[in-house]
Amino acid sequence: MTTKRFPETFVEEFHDGDSVSKMRYNDLGNTGMKVSVLSYGASSLGSVFHETNDAESQKVVEFVLKSGINYIDTAPWYGHGKSETVLGKALPSVPRQSYYLATKVGRYQPEVENMFDFRAERVIQSVDESLQRLGLEYIDIIQVHDMEFAPKLDIIINETLPALQKIKDSGKAKFIGITGYPLQNFRTVIDKSTIKIDTVLTYCRACMYDNSLLDYIPYFQEKGIGIVNASPIGMGLLSNRGPPEWHPALPEIKDACKKCAEYCKEQNVDISRIATAFTLQQEVATTLVSSASLENMKKNLDSVYNPLTEKEKQVSSYVIKTYLDPLSVKHWEGAEVAQYRESIAKLNKSN
Repeated sequence: MTTKRFPETFVEEFHDGDSVSKMRYNDLGNTGMKVSVLSYGASSLGSVFHETNDAESQKVVEFVLKSGINYIDTAPWYGHGKSETVLGKALPSVPRQSYYLATKVGRYQPEVENMFDFRAERVIQSVDESLQRLGLEYIDIIQVHDMEFAPKLDIIINETLPALQKIKDSGKAKFIGITGYPLQNFRTVIDKSTIKIDTVLTYCRACMYDNSLLDYIPYFQEKGIGIVNASPIGMGLLSNRGPPEWHPALPEIKDACKKCAEYCKEQNVDISRIATAFTLQQEVATTLVSSASLENMKKNLDSVYNPLTEKEKQVSSYVIKTYLDPLSVKHWEGAEVAQYRESIAKLNKSN
């Protein structure tokens, strides 16, 4: 075995060479970064989905990086700083060359009045806070978090992105990205922005029940923009555990996904495995999966290393055709933003 087939992030004395050789790597747009087809979403380290053990979380980070995953995504919003803090404890034992790290600005605290702030001053302060929590000198990609929650996209275009350019110019970040759930917003911001946007991140839009990201891939590719996809299991929809209580999906989507999970269980097929395999077939650079469990991350990596069996393929086709294709609405676009705007309006009225 030679290291020539490995990405630039390979560190011989750190990595498990056998695992890295089985991982697939893709160009992340025109950034020059080759990223693992499966990447690590660190939201779970902030106990977003359920309570987690910090010691195990740190072991998970080291394990996934040794196994060939070389891209980590986090944000101040995940556990309101906890995700970045836990990463900051795990990363000192890991060579900086072995990973790319992306974090975000714009979304912060659980209280509705302190949740979003896309002003330039707060953006610059946020990056310094993230670097301190992470214990790093620079971030590979700094991203605008959930830009659909800004009062207007013009704020993102005219204030937030220029602030990120200053961060990039200072050497604290190498590339600039935007994130969100509504897909059309990406085109709007990219077309109007004077700041070069290097990556986009969206979630739950390249799943078995909603693969609408497919329609936008040619546009991003034409622009040389790297596509980061997140949550192949739809934030828990396509899992045996089911979605968390706060999940914004419509009841029809939850019901259809529950029926899929039940059918898969009857067939002795892991629904999360076939859901991840479905997403990994899409033409995106990398797909984020999040777990603070070693066992679950080993299962996720297995989706890369071992293709689906014929039976798993048949079950996947059956549940998509029977339960998911018939859905009249496959997304919950606008629901969370409307709820947020209503909460802000009530708060302003009471004041």
